[in-house]
Amino acid sequence: MDPIATARRLRRGQTLAEEKLWTIVRGRRLGGYKFRRQVPIDHYFADFTCRDAHLIVELDGPTHEGREDHDALRTEALQRCGYRVLRFGNEVVLADPGGVVEATGAALRLTA
Repeated sequence: MDPIATARRLRRGQTLAEEKLWTIVRGRRLGGYKFRRQVPIDHYFADFTCRDAHLIVELDGPTHEGREDHDALRTEALQRCGYRVLRFGNEVVLADPGGVVEATGAALRLTA
């Protein structure tokens, strides 16, 4: 598995929620922090990563239903790599993007 090709495929096939959040955080629009999409970390791909703040934002859609144990293991692995992980459901991003941005901004300020 080529991680670069996989990351590109994931970026091309992003969900509506990922598209919405990317529009908000791209280009250092959120507090001047740089975010990247679908970053390979350990043997996972993190949805949105801010390396400077050691923060990952994961969006959970229908494919995560019933996979809470897997998501918990994934979160633990990412935390062992030095990241804090925020998780939001796709429906939360679509219904309340401002709340997601506020929570993400608060997590970013914790590192400042």
